[in-house]
Amino acid sequence: MRSLKAELEQRKQEHLYRRRRITESPQAVHMRIDGRDVTSFCSNDYLGLANDPDIIKAFQNAANEFGVGSGAAHLINGHSRYHHELEEALAEFTGRERTLLFSTGYMANLGVAQALLGKGDAVFEDRLNHASLLDGGLLSQARLQRYPHQDSAALENKLQASRARQKLIMTDGVFSMDGDIAPLPELAKIARQNDAWLMVDDAHGLGALGKNGGGTLEHYGLSTEDVPVLMGTLGKAFGTAGAFVAGDEDLIEYLIQTARSYIYTTAMPAAIAAATLVSVEKIRNGQDRRDQLNQNIQHFRAAAREHGLSLLESETAIQGVMTGSSKAALRVSNLLFEKGFLVTAIRPPTVPQNTARLRITLSCDHSSEDIDHLIRYISKSCKTL
Repeated sequence: MRSLKAELEQRKQEHLYRRRRITESPQAVHMRIDGRDVTSFCSNDYLGLANDPDIIKAFQNAANEFGVGSGAAHLINGHSRYHHELEEALAEFTGRERTLLFSTGYMANLGVAQALLGKGDAVFEDRLNHASLLDGGLLSQARLQRYPHQDSAALENKLQASRARQKLIMTDGVFSMDGDIAPLPELAKIARQNDAWLMVDDAHGLGALGKNGGGTLEHYGLSTEDVPVLMGTLGKAFGTAGAFVAGDEDLIEYLIQTARSYIYTTAMPAAIAAATLVSVEKIRNGQDRRDQLNQNIQHFRAAAREHGLSLLESETAIQGVMTGSSKAALRVSNLLFEKGFLVTAIRPPTVPQNTARLRITLSCDHSSEDIDHLIRYISKSCKTL
């Protein structure tokens, strides 16, 4: 019988053990965590909406009206008018015929893969895809084929060699650990030429990218025909919780009938849907927030280069400072916390071996001083090692 205690100890020895910190304040740039006041650089709340007063008020009003829990799955009696209004608002926001709400992005990705694929099919995924996309591919029973990160030529070769009945390409829009953007125009062209579906998980793009917050598809000017399946999460730039899949009428109706992670999951609370309706409008009209976020990204990268930090190539709010070893990443993260900065150490298996890093996520609410102080302390902490 395997010893869980021994395996946990092995993780500690390899500097891969993970511990939860306890948050004692709302999501914001400045927080209180584990009894310490810190400046947070590890939240996905890119537009500062998680603690927005208007969104909070909408949540409170809907909770007074509908209570806390939804009580059941959408197909039983958990689908409130707020859920329905949000699906319609998200369809308009994304330029799609319909959308379908899921409780989490993980559930959405599992549901799409399981519904659209089966034995005799094939799914093609970037090696650095999020775990939920990879798990969706594995659980679908289709043949999972992974191609090197951002290597469109390798993907095309695999597609041309495939004799699968149905072919689905699944990719992140913005890769969550590296921050780079997938070459979606190339992927869309390859998908069309090889009679394959293209699905984009735009969890980290929606809200933060595009003139109207439309994410990587708006960033590239891509249509529904280019990307038939779009998945977006609501717990990042939208500041609430949950996820959705957007597509044409047939896709959404088919998912309602067949996606197990939709059919057999309790619906998100109606109050979250009501709050997200306000988020959608704030994102649509939030170019000032996106402009400030982009200024912060440019400021961070310029300051990091001045201090000689090793950065990943990224034009998004996700910025990786490479440390190489897990031990170094964890040590620097702990030193930064002692100085009042919350920065996550990312280690295998989340990223490949020998690519441990500090994952820094920027918000429109960070000040230039916040960023400058962080860079100075990262530089000092790295030098102490």
